[in-house]
Amino acid sequence: MLTTLSLVALGGAIGACLRFLAGVGILRLFGAGDFPLAILTVNVLGSFLMGAFVVAAAQRGLSHMSPFVMTGVLGGFTTFSAFSLETMTLIERGQMGSAALYVVLSVGLSVGGLALGLMAARSVFA
Repeated sequence: MLTTLSLVALGGAIGACLRFLAGVGILRLFGAGDFPLAILTVNVLGSFLMGAFVVAAAQRGLSHMSPFVMTGVLGGFTTFSAFSLETMTLIERGQMGSAALYVVLSVGLSVGGLALGLMAARSVFA
């Protein structure tokens, strides 16, 4: 368990660094704008890589690397990839209603949670 946890931690550090570097690179290429292009790009790229790894792991017997790659590297790069994988899993199982509910609740409650966190912190630090 400690070895797996260490691999997740190492992968998370790598993913977070890659996320930072990707964001800096995108800002340098396109400049700072009103639209969060860097985050969108990281989310889409991370989701693509998650999908590719899931298939590669199944086909090439690499599932033992899932904690490092999926939870660590891709989780540190963007948690949106895990959200996308869970949504796609529900869709592939034919659970369209659950997939739609998961998307709506995940986005709505996450934005709502952030809003509540902002309000709570602002009331404490005001």
